[in-house]
Amino acid sequence: MISKLVSGLNPSATVEIQETLAQLTAKGVDVVRLNAGEPDMPTPAHIVDAGINALREGKTRYTPAAGILPLREAIAEKLERDNGLHYESSGIVVTTGAKQALVNALLAVIDPGDEVIILTPAWVSYPDMVKIAGGVPVFVPTGPGYQPDIRAIERAITPKTKLILINSPNNPTGAVYTEEKLHALADLIAERKLWVLSDEIYEKLIYKGKTHTSVVSLRPELAERALIVNGFSKAFAMTGWRAGYLAAPKPIAKAATILAGHMTSNVTTFVQWACLAALGGGDTCIEAMRDVFAARQTVIEGLLNELPGFTAGPVDGAFYMMPDVTGVFGRTVAGVTIESSAQLAHVMLEKAHVAVIPGEAFFSPGTLRFSYCVSEADIREGISRIGQLLGG
Repeated sequence: MISKLVSGLNPSATVEIQETLAQLTAKGVDVVRLNAGEPDMPTPAHIVDAGINALREGKTRYTPAAGILPLREAIAEKLERDNGLHYESSGIVVTTGAKQALVNALLAVIDPGDEVIILTPAWVSYPDMVKIAGGVPVFVPTGPGYQPDIRAIERAITPKTKLILINSPNNPTGAVYTEEKLHALADLIAERKLWVLSDEIYEKLIYKGKTHTSVVSLRPELAERALIVNGFSKAFAMTGWRAGYLAAPKPIAKAATILAGHMTSNVTTFVQWACLAALGGGDTCIEAMRDVFAARQTVIEGLLNELPGFTAGPVDGAFYMMPDVTGVFGRTVAGVTIESSAQLAHVMLEKAHVAVIPGEAFFSPGTLRFSYCVSEADIREGISRIGQLLGG
């Protein structure tokens, strides 16, 4: 029999739709994929070359579970330079993607019954990661513009609350939390002596002149109870390389390293050397990719707002748009009376062959998540198909 722990977990909606798309592709169906959360650009050549060179140099042996020292030192330097956060290499753990960093961080600090506040809309995996650690996810909706609702968060805090999990720039909304909101959040976390887990994987993908601020940089004392997660997947187009990292107080970093030692050991050795090259190569390749995403974001925002029943507010980061689609509810689309965003997403895939993720997957019914990790031509084609579907 399946364990109670695993039987209580939900499958990843974003992974499940990939399986559905694979089946459609096998049948020869031309699907416009506005669902995938990974850059469509290739990994920059200097990073690929570093990985190849590492293989040729025989860098294929085990490394310490926390990662090679040069990479951990480079990550610590990056955090100081870019985020104003001070960590020594002993506070850094290189992980198999940001997912492992998130899970191991939660396992290191959460005891059974501890409550973890999650701001919604939220990435699909957060609640189940909390459950894996024995915690209890507590959902708190964000306010206008998908910004943190400080009063709602304060009301949700109980004697069992251990940690607040935040993600800015945000998946699935694309929202970048304002410094004003982050200051208020930092003050609240410090006042209540809570832990904070800050997922900053999209920090380099911010547009319109906005910048990223790590909540921990606003109240230095938070570092004693802060877990910073980041990685290489999004900014460096390295999703399949599976490399992330955790920055934490030294006892937590040690605990996360022990967990890694028992579950995965080290991140693939040659990948670590490629990551070192990524950090050492500057942000030029990131800036080029960011410019492409910024242009696409402008296009998709305008097109979505032209669709009947869709309302897409402006966003500043990541590569997602999450329009409200409740204006479509009650309408008949392709012979189906739409009553939910999940139903609308299904009809769009089945009839228009456009793939998106329904907001229900992100604890935000009435919305759809669109990714603009495809060409502008594909964006225009996909939205055109939806427009024809809604108008038919």
